[in-house]
Amino acid sequence: MKRVVVGLSGGVDSSVTAHLLKEQGYEVIGLFMKNWHDDSVTISNECPWLEDSNDAMIVAEKLGIPFQVVDLSAQYKERIVDYMFDEYSKGRTPNPDILCNREIKFDVFMDIALKLGADYVATGHYCRKEEEIINGKSVYKLLAGKDVNKDQSYFLCQLSQEQLVKALFPIGELTKPEVREIAKKADLITAEKKDSQGLCFIGKVRLPEFLQQKLEPKEGVIINIPVDFAEYIKAVPEFENKEAELKFFATKFSYQKEDGKILGKHQGAHYFTKGQRKGLNVGGTKEALYVIETDVEENVIYTGEGKNHTGLYKKVLFVSNEEIHWIREDLILNSGETMQVEARIRYRQALEKATLHKVETGLYVAFENKQSAIQEGQFVAWYQNEELLGSGVIS
Repeated sequence: MKRVVVGLSGGVDSSVTAHLLKEQGYEVIGLFMKNWHDDSVTISNECPWLEDSNDAMIVAEKLGIPFQVVDLSAQYKERIVDYMFDEYSKGRTPNPDILCNREIKFDVFMDIALKLGADYVATGHYCRKEEEIINGKSVYKLLAGKDVNKDQSYFLCQLSQEQLVKALFPIGELTKPEVREIAKKADLITAEKKDSQGLCFIGKVRLPEFLQQKLEPKEGVIINIPVDFAEYIKAVPEFENKEAELKFFATKFSYQKEDGKILGKHQGAHYFTKGQRKGLNVGGTKEALYVIETDVEENVIYTGEGKNHTGLYKKVLFVSNEEIHWIREDLILNSGETMQVEARIRYRQALEKATLHKVETGLYVAFENKQSAIQEGQFVAWYQNEELLGSGVIS
């Protein structure tokens, strides 16, 4: 009998995951990961992890499976939280959920599971895994979940072949309503429970408040860049080769204070991210203001009016060699090679047609259509026919 350790989070998805595996004849063990208990940085008295671990325990009892809580908060703080603060302080926008999967759920947690003699680790992610023999070797594929509205493959874009071998995603073939229906029939306490929002670890904490507890406030100015800014309307030069052209279009606009007019003040450029609209607290403009760039060195925020402002859009992004990750190692591009893909730069964004161009120093992702708010530190993931092939950190 194969043994599976399920990450029980106290939500309906992981509850049904455990239930289905048990029905399929696996020996199932439930583990709840406690990732966060630094009370100095919470902003509500609700303690979601206590409530969640309790729900997870009740589900495990109902299913008749062993259950325990594992405290991973030390690794979590070091690998995720410290990294986040570091990225924000550099003016980049990290994606803690993707890191949580790579560093915690499928690394630290997987190690614990394997020590418990597990053959597999299962999570309640909406994605699918397939195996194919290519050139005599087993290759594992990560596919989008069947439920288009819930597909979570993007969050797993940093997994490796070694991690996928051991991973199971039992609800990937189901839609959310079907999952709730199964939970109801199995009489699981989590059947009607609302989905948790927010970072995969802090539960109820809102990001700006969270950041303010660690990154010192520092007053600076908000500068509004007009739509007829010289850089936007300058002619596109002749390029000697494709790489020069890609580099030109991937380079971000650079702004100086004198390029626009001062609209107000902010409490720290490192609290803001490109594409952000809320929290600027500046009135009196015809259209809504969007952050088009933050300069953490000079502590300046640059904004533009309206969501179609030129400063928000780019067609090409770059990923440096150290940050390129292929799930399908058999498809790695060599310098000079290209690949037609569909890509996304954030969760829940529809896939967009793009071309990958591998160059000596890294990888350019050139989209067919302009993308709004491409943000350094975020992940770009590329797909072909529902399969996630690889990903990288936008530089």
